[in-house]
Amino acid sequence: MPTWLEAGLWGLLGGGALVIGALIAWFVPVPPKVVASVMAFGSGVLISAVAFDLMEEAVTTGGLAATALGFLVGAVVYLAANLALARRGARHRKRSGDLQPSEQEKSGSGSAIAIGALLDGIPESVVLGLGLLTGGTVSLSMLAAVFISNVPEGLSSAAGMKRSGRSARYVFGVWGGIALVSGLSSLLGYAALGGASPEVVATITAVAAGAILTMIADTMIPEAYANTHDWTGLITAMGFLTAFAISFA
Repeated sequence: MPTWLEAGLWGLLGGGALVIGALIAWFVPVPPKVVASVMAFGSGVLISAVAFDLMEEAVTTGGLAATALGFLVGAVVYLAANLALARRGARHRKRSGDLQPSEQEKSGSGSAIAIGALLDGIPESVVLGLGLLTGGTVSLSMLAAVFISNVPEGLSSAAGMKRSGRSARYVFGVWGGIALVSGLSSLLGYAALGGASPEVVATITAVAAGAILTMIADTMIPEAYANTHDWTGLITAMGFLTAFAISFA
């Protein structure tokens, strides 16, 4: 199988976890505390992947200066885009409760939520493709992190969409489309940077890492804390430890 196609399939697999989560939310009444607990666990898994897969790899291949610059750029760009989407009704796109506005309450919020979900997923997908460039194979711990975090993300957000009155066509159209874009992003991440220097690859990896960490703090942990409260830190730490152990498997 061509490596570029392999990159696309790994990205599709990671994005497909969003669809799995949405399917669960649509057909099974999952208690909010369960959703929040898995969200907290997924946050810890992603934090570990950012630290020990993305940032460590970026520093090793491109040096500290390029890595730090890329990381800050990724964080700032994600923050700016997230703030713009929040003003259009996508602030609570990962919330499973009644915080997501309906289209009647805020016109254009459906599109903003869809774009926001896409914004959250692209950095994760890109790094799966980059992993094939730097390591020759996809990082198991990074793939696990993306998959484990995407299931509760799709579950929580789809539950909120359903509560706000959005149709099954809209919900599954959003998550199915994002899964396809995730595969395409991973493919393009590999294809576009195939001949790039280690410094460039390191910088792009760090950009994704900064965006992912900012996304965790801005959208995932607030949803987790809203229902798990004092248990959030422990559950997140368990997710971190699990991903850390996978990275040494």
